[in-house]
Amino acid sequence: MEDLDFNDEQVEPGPVRGDIDTSAIESAVLSMLHAFGEDPDREGLKNTPKRVARMFPELLSGYNADPMKLVNGALFNVDYDDMVIVRDIEFYSLCEHHLLPFIGRAHVAYIPRGQVIGLSKIPRVVDMYSRRLQVQERMTRQIADFIHDLLNPQGVAVVVEALHLCSMMRGVRKHDARMTTSTMLGSFRTKIATRQEFLDNISRGAGPLKI
Repeated sequence: MEDLDFNDEQVEPGPVRGDIDTSAIESAVLSMLHAFGEDPDREGLKNTPKRVARMFPELLSGYNADPMKLVNGALFNVDYDDMVIVRDIEFYSLCEHHLLPFIGRAHVAYIPRGQVIGLSKIPRVVDMYSRRLQVQERMTRQIADFIHDLLNPQGVAVVVEALHLCSMMRGVRKHDARMTTSTMLGSFRTKIATRQEFLDNISRGAGPLKI
């Protein structure tokens, strides 16, 4: 792994949104089409404002996700204190700076302190934070903090790798540049051997990110 940032500073969470106003989105997209110099009444664009308005509640569904419903009681008392890793969790998100996607995978690990979470819940946690207007650094910290607060484990580690379309399609236009962020809490931060075991595990057999 490269470009790992073991920064322990708190990253402020994004604001919680209410229900998405699809009528306002539809109106805004129509205005944008006019601003682009397009004809919103032509066949290919006639229903585009409605389609975009229907799309955003799905892309931004993480704002209204209920964390407790997401976990749904899937916490189990288990006499196990070795590392638990869920790697290569695919996700998509929207960069809050340009509203363009960033797409990648998250690797999540924790060392239990008498309690574990159901396997399917960790990808759901990733989805909850990725389906918002985001920056990758904040999302990485939010995933780690949620698992830390929920389980009170000995440690939590999260590494996120992503390709950002805002740098691929515009600006520097670097198609193969990927961003890697990390948050290490507890024993993953204080014990070099624990951190290295995690990094070795997620590096093993990892292929290139693709869109």
